[in-house]
Amino acid sequence: MAKGLDPAFLQLLKNKNDLVEVAGAYVPLERKGDRWWGCCPFHHEKTPSFTVNADAQFYYCFGCHASGDVIKFVQEIESVDFMDAVRILAERAKIPVPEMNFDTEKTAEQKRKRDAVLNILRTSARFYLDNLNSGRADAHVQYILDRKIDARVVRKFGLGASLDFKSLPQFLLDKGFRRDDILDSGAVVEASGSGRLIDAQGGRLIFPVINALGDVVAFGGRVLEKTDFAKYKNTRETMVFNKSKNLYNINLVKKLKTASGLKDLIIVEGYMDTISLYQAGFENVCASMGTALTKDQARLCKRYTDNVYISYDGDFAGQKGAIRGLEILRDEQVNVRVVPLPEGLDPDDVIKRSGHAGYQSCLDAAMPLIDFKMEVARREFDLSKTEERRGYIAAALKVIAEAESESVKEDLLKKLHDQTGMTYESLRRDLENEPERPRAERAAEPLLHEDGADRLVKAKRFILASVLFGAKYAKNFDLSGVRFSDPVHNTIAGYILGQKEKGEPVRASALFDIFEENTPELDEILNLSIGESLLGEGGARYFEDCLRTIRRADAEAELKELSARCDAEPDIAKKREIVRRIGELTVQLKNF
Repeated sequence: MAKGLDPAFLQLLKNKNDLVEVAGAYVPLERKGDRWWGCCPFHHEKTPSFTVNADAQFYYCFGCHASGDVIKFVQEIESVDFMDAVRILAERAKIPVPEMNFDTEKTAEQKRKRDAVLNILRTSARFYLDNLNSGRADAHVQYILDRKIDARVVRKFGLGASLDFKSLPQFLLDKGFRRDDILDSGAVVEASGSGRLIDAQGGRLIFPVINALGDVVAFGGRVLEKTDFAKYKNTRETMVFNKSKNLYNINLVKKLKTASGLKDLIIVEGYMDTISLYQAGFENVCASMGTALTKDQARLCKRYTDNVYISYDGDFAGQKGAIRGLEILRDEQVNVRVVPLPEGLDPDDVIKRSGHAGYQSCLDAAMPLIDFKMEVARREFDLSKTEERRGYIAAALKVIAEAESESVKEDLLKKLHDQTGMTYESLRRDLENEPERPRAERAAEPLLHEDGADRLVKAKRFILASVLFGAKYAKNFDLSGVRFSDPVHNTIAGYILGQKEKGEPVRASALFDIFEENTPELDEILNLSIGESLLGEGGARYFEDCLRTIRRADAEAELKELSARCDAEPDIAKKREIVRRIGELTVQLKNF
């Protein structure tokens, strides 16, 4: 939670943004009873396990355990931080975001700096765009004409021109921006030795990098003449730009999803590949900007679709290096396929030679990740040579062993048989002898057995859920009489008691301002709000059973403590008092 924002404003923001309406704009929801259900937008699933509690204003997924309030939902679905989610919801509700009461001068300076940097980058993008249209950018315009980029697409991507190294820094200084802020934007750097400010993309064709919120956060630039410098380069990472967490053109992909939905996403390497595919009608395209895919980029993809095509250059050696990125996508439960391109060609080349139809045929031939890994292994060996053929078989079997289903293994073994001439039976035996590769072990969830300790945990969980979600039979129950040893239980009880003491309503959604995401015990309590667990006479009877379980456990604990004290107590009078209390507890336990 962002410190400094008025809690009253945050509650107003949540009141003005009904979670059912907000979530329903991203994922179809169907009402069943008093809950709304749909397929979870945060992990791949076919059977809906994502539910929205309209009364308590929180969501919960039984599959991946994602949970939160409306602000958390926007953070996750838009891949933004808390304050950006607040801004999105405030704009939706047409209410202003108040000035924050910052705890420290440092925090206030960070906000000022961030706003200044974004303003500088936005102003620089306009400056580059004006340059392109000034009549002085002949080389830049000619490059655009040579690459056959339509004027419509030039405007859509905000392409611009840097004419030299000195104009942009002077322009920004003349606009009144501070020197340190200009440098912190990454658009301008200091010339080594002299300290003079120079355009980081001096002389290049400019590609603004725009995030999902529509903010310019960086620039890519392409040289227009032969040079020893890299053809393409990005401005450096800053407080608003981390290349590993961004995808080029994600802003237009987001608009596409909002307007017409998004079945799949094509990931390419660079700016021109993106623009060429977009112009050819493949608007569902983003670029990783020359880097191997990262976990953050995979999660960003996941926000928009479960189906991703990787379309890197046709240089197979280069594609081989992308396997780790593809595995990251797979680990995020993304269905990833690799687009085969003619050797030596990139997507832009294919579009130039064969247009939309030519590239579509490449998409149609896309192969699953495991098949791609088999193909990578095959290209490393000369199958006409006995020793290398054996090497390929060993490498291929390691890949096949990773397959999750027996049917896929069978299909790949048949392919390996066709490629090498080895019998299917011998390949199958070798596969069965292949040592099992270690897999990342998930933390095992504790199994709850019906012993006293587990019953006690369940009892306290149910008591809390009943009070938290306003069950009629728990309306006047005083939680202060229950001792909670679990820190999550204790915190929830403290929140409920504090709200009641202040005469304010208890809101389950407030817990997401208190706990970290995916707090297991919180998930268990949220589970109880779904279905009929807390309802009717059955819920009331179980509530009473839970109270008896808690009281019995308290009595047993006290009895154990008193028995130990009694043996060690030297004072006869005190010993008699302890014995009397032990007798009372013994009678109580018989009556439970």
